[in-house]
Amino acid sequence: MTPAMNVKYLFLKKYFLLFYGFAFAALLSCENDLNEINRIFSEEDIGVEIAKDVEILYSDSAVVRVRMKGPTMKRYTELDESREEFPDGITVDFFEKNGSTTSWLSARKGVRYESKGQMIVQDSVVWESANKDRLETEELIWDEKTEKVYTNKFVVVRRPDEILYGYGFESNQNFTHSKIRAIEGRLKVENRDKAPEE
Repeated sequence: MTPAMNVKYLFLKKYFLLFYGFAFAALLSCENDLNEINRIFSEEDIGVEIAKDVEILYSDSAVVRVRMKGPTMKRYTELDESREEFPDGITVDFFEKNGSTTSWLSARKGVRYESKGQMIVQDSVVWESANKDRLETEELIWDEKTEKVYTNKFVVVRRPDEILYGYGFESNQNFTHSKIRAIEGRLKVENRDKAPEE
């Protein structure tokens, strides 16, 4: 799959370069304290691009298969490994080839590593399928190349008829074939659609 980015607001690329110029002029007019300069300009600030209301589409043969959205994206381009961070939350929708939604995912933060083709979402991760299966965990990894989703963390999987607890989980990205690696517990759920007896 190939990603195509649709950003409603243009990248504020090197948005702070003008600020750097003023700050350096102020520092040069004073005593050159290297510690003070390092305090103001961290290495992480250099080479960062910020975008708002981001939507990234992944297509396969011109058919959209995945859509990622987030209110804020920070893209770090001048580090050893470029990455895209979603610090204010992220949602991911997975689609079938016919355009129907197979599953949707949400988390409070996420990081995409471009060279690995890997997205890691963390903190209050919820993934739901069209079949009403629901996964809850604190970390989930999506491999773009293999189209697999997995974690080694504790998971809760809620299905219409049962709730499963365990460690480790893997699935295809459509959430139609999944398994828990080490099941710790299983609870049967009564049919909620069944009318109560009088």
